[in-house]
Amino acid sequence: MNHMIDIDTLICYGATYKKVAKGEIIFLEGSQGRYYHQLETGRVKWINVDDSGKEFVQKIISPGESFGDMPMLDDGPYVATAIADVDSMVIRLPKEMFLQLLRENPAIHFSFTRLMAQRLREKFIILKEVASQDPERKVSTIIEMYKSVHESEQDCCPECHKTKIGLTRQEIADMTGLRVETVIRTIRNLHEKGKLKIQRGKVYC
Repeated sequence: MNHMIDIDTLICYGATYKKVAKGEIIFLEGSQGRYYHQLETGRVKWINVDDSGKEFVQKIISPGESFGDMPMLDDGPYVATAIADVDSMVIRLPKEMFLQLLRENPAIHFSFTRLMAQRLREKFIILKEVASQDPERKVSTIIEMYKSVHESEQDCCPECHKTKIGLTRQEIADMTGLRVETVIRTIRNLHEKGKLKIQRGKVYC
């Protein structure tokens, strides 16, 4: 597992572990950002909820990744809600100590700034493709983006030599605004065109 920031470094600056149960809210959209969060084990969904109660998944967080970083730099509130998708372990560091860590460790500061730029670029790409009326473009963009970030962590199919995409059809629907039935049909079409592989119900790219 590759960590955004080394665990020992975080601990040295006062970080602590926090267990979160499946379905537990880690922080709410609009609340004040008080901690740097990094996922140690488990899986976290970073979501927005509209007035009708529909979820839009901004990102699926895997172990080693940080989330909810923006308030650490701009003093604004969290822009999305973080919910544990499974029982998870999060390491968190108070904001003031996180800023001290960045000031005293230029290499980490540079890596963190680079990550923010990468995530902003990723968001522009996703927004452009999600605005498309073509379901295949929407689904393909989400799958390729997920693969590029998580490729080294995912299982491979020994038969097709492709990387497993660890997103459910429902999660892809929540990330694209499509109906889950449309996602299922689109994935089947992409499979038939040879652009991805469905093996025992799992999607490989």
